[in-house]
Amino acid sequence: MIQAMLTTSLVLFSITIAIAVIRIILGPSMPDRVIGLDMIGVNLIAMIAVISVVMNTKAFLEVILILGILSFIGTIAFSKFIERGVIVERKHDR
Repeated sequence: MIQAMLTTSLVLFSITIAIAVIRIILGPSMPDRVIGLDMIGVNLIAMIAVISVVMNTKAFLEVILILGILSFIGTIAFSKFIERGVIVERKHDR
């Protein structure tokens, strides 16, 4: 019973990632695309967690942490780029 639920959740996460890819491709604006990328990151983290439970291992927990950090930093960088047009601001005192 539990195995069927975990398999179903993996299938549903795959479907949501496919929907997010469609949103990235067809998104009418840049913020829609950023939200789609963030959604893919969150769903990948959840999928890796479910796979870790299915395989009964803790080996993927570091991958989840790294993917979470990279997803967060990527979302912040894209948001800053959309808002200001640059990611790294340089101050010129001249």
